[in-house]
Amino acid sequence: MMQCFHFMVEPVKNVTAKIKQEVHKKNKREKTEPLDEDQLFIVELAKDINRVCQKSEVLEHIWNLDDTWSTLLCRFTILEWGNILEQKKKLMQTDGWPEMDENSEFDLYDEDHVQQAKAVILNWVKDLKAQPEQSVWPGEPVTKALEDLKSAWRWGRVPSLVSAMELLMWTLVLQSPEKDNLPQQWLLWKQKTQKIDITLDLDTANPDLLITGDKRMRCGFDRKDVPNYHQRFDGWWCAVGVQGFGSGRHYWEVEVGERDWRLGVAKESALRKGFKSLNTDTGYLTLRLERGTELKALTVPFTALPPGLISRKVGIYLDYDQGQLSFYDVDKRFHIYTYNERFTEKLYPLFGTVEILKDLVIRAPVAKTQYLCPGTCLWA
Repeated sequence: MMQCFHFMVEPVKNVTAKIKQEVHKKNKREKTEPLDEDQLFIVELAKDINRVCQKSEVLEHIWNLDDTWSTLLCRFTILEWGNILEQKKKLMQTDGWPEMDENSEFDLYDEDHVQQAKAVILNWVKDLKAQPEQSVWPGEPVTKALEDLKSAWRWGRVPSLVSAMELLMWTLVLQSPEKDNLPQQWLLWKQKTQKIDITLDLDTANPDLLITGDKRMRCGFDRKDVPNYHQRFDGWWCAVGVQGFGSGRHYWEVEVGERDWRLGVAKESALRKGFKSLNTDTGYLTLRLERGTELKALTVPFTALPPGLISRKVGIYLDYDQGQLSFYDVDKRFHIYTYNERFTEKLYPLFGTVEILKDLVIRAPVAKTQYLCPGTCLWA
């Protein structure tokens, strides 16, 4: 189960470690402006969580100002968790977890909404303070996940510790006796609450591709006579989604063939003409299956992945602000691979195939219902 978190840390040379540590020290020294009200709220919340939860020392970096969040990130966190805790109350009256609002509905500049969310969180903190110090053991999987998140932050692979704080709050809110499942529940919650509807941009599709209903594609036998737009792929058999993402969390699922496919994201500035390798050097973060047996992450050089990770239904989770793009096997429910990078431009979902018999299919999101059962069920 912890394979879902091992991807957060990659081997790095010692000299790189020293550079990253110096960057953190410099950022701390340069932090001269006083914290605003929302930043102070997050600092105090981190202290309250640390007081009651064992193995939560990673949060010390928040109030020591090693990791200072922007005001907008603080507000987003306040609004999101105010929403979650408000919905948690309804759990006492209904079965399962009620639906949570979409992130896009949060108005970061609505002062009344922010204050209401703070009130909800403070009410929860009041109950938290009634618990003895260090009285909550989060479980070994959560502890290991926190270590991985802290390492990823230290190496500069993720920009902040917001995910660590989120996981600890999730642990305290859920209060599940089955602690081994908590990290997996957290990941599934992050994904399923952000599932989006993606349509293919026909103006970007390679002329050899046959596209049906803007969600299905396969390779045809005849090249279509279509305008040669600059954004159209004319070498690799690919297309991108209509919508690009410059912030937020997004999740989509794709059914793929058995022989060949390519999935991931393309940066807005990435070139689409010719047969230049679609890898991290050219602006693409993708997985590629070749000849039915060779699964690769197209890093430079490429990263070969075990055949056991080959999937027929791939879930893709993008957390733009945290610099994370993850791939999952939807049916077998395990992690395949994750890219960690600081994103600075729009990212477009990428789809590619040379299969002529099997369609690559983008699965539309089902109607949202309850996404987490009260017991051991992880998938709604």
